[in-house]
Amino acid sequence: MSKALDKIKVPIAEELGVFEGKFRESMKSPVSLLDTIMNYIVKRKGKQMRPMFVLFSSKLFGDITEKTYRGAALVELLHTATLVHDDVVDDSYKRRGFFSINALWKNKIAVLVGDYLLSKGLLLSLENDDFFELKLLSVSVRQMSEGELLQIEKTRGLNFSEEIYFEIIRKKTASLIASCCAIGASASQKASKEQIEQMRQFGEWIGIAFQIKDDLFDFGEDDIGKPTGIDIREKKLTLPLIYALQHADKSTRRAITHIIRKENTNEKKVAEVIDFVRKSGGIRYAIQKMEEYREKALNLLEEMPDNPCRSSLKELVYYVTDRKK
Repeated sequence: MSKALDKIKVPIAEELGVFEGKFRESMKSPVSLLDTIMNYIVKRKGKQMRPMFVLFSSKLFGDITEKTYRGAALVELLHTATLVHDDVVDDSYKRRGFFSINALWKNKIAVLVGDYLLSKGLLLSLENDDFFELKLLSVSVRQMSEGELLQIEKTRGLNFSEEIYFEIIRKKTASLIASCCAIGASASQKASKEQIEQMRQFGEWIGIAFQIKDDLFDFGEDDIGKPTGIDIREKKLTLPLIYALQHADKSTRRAITHIIRKENTNEKKVAEVIDFVRKSGGIRYAIQKMEEYREKALNLLEEMPDNPCRSSLKELVYYVTDRKK
């Protein structure tokens, strides 16, 4: 899949290289401990999907500007801050196969590092008067926090509906990708207000499809990357499971929710839940919903300027929904 991603990146490959340098620069600190941690983070960054959405959305309408690079750095600083804090909240010691910040430097330092990254992002925008971009991202931060807390609140009862599920993932996951696309379009300084809003909507729909795909990994085979049943062990209700529970009789629903509540660490019992979801059509339904959101996003993309960036964005949409991990 990395070859496929390299091919997708071609229209912004040069600019992505420039961004990496600027991002590395934005992470620097005179405090040697912080600088060591920042270097550790930069060397272990992921696929940079979010900066890609910013750069593509900017070049779709015109040239990539300094404002674009700052917007991409803002998104990446904030996203990294949330990941560092998430690892503390989840008591997680691994991130993409590497030790997390809290595993190496303990929780206190990890929380302070997350705060530092957030402040770097805020200052980067404020010092350059990028108020509109900062507003877009601040709304996203608020929604991500609301989504996370809503999920915690609803998970306790194990009875939330499909409507609640979509509200959670729209806020928790999709809001950040929506901001990436809106920030990119805005930074081009050539997109209209209507086009900026359309790109925000495009990003939101892609984010929803992306999260449904992530949920499907929980019910896939062991070789596709994510450990099978991890969401069940964490008592998270995902779309395939919600569908299966809604279409089950009362006694089956009671038995499955009992496993999720009380026996979610028993591998055999977790396998029973996975089997129940597969047989009930939950997987098929979730795939259908994911494809619906993908189609809505692609139809909206067709209204944007026809150039290599639009073609790459289309390929990127398929990449995030067809990925194997």
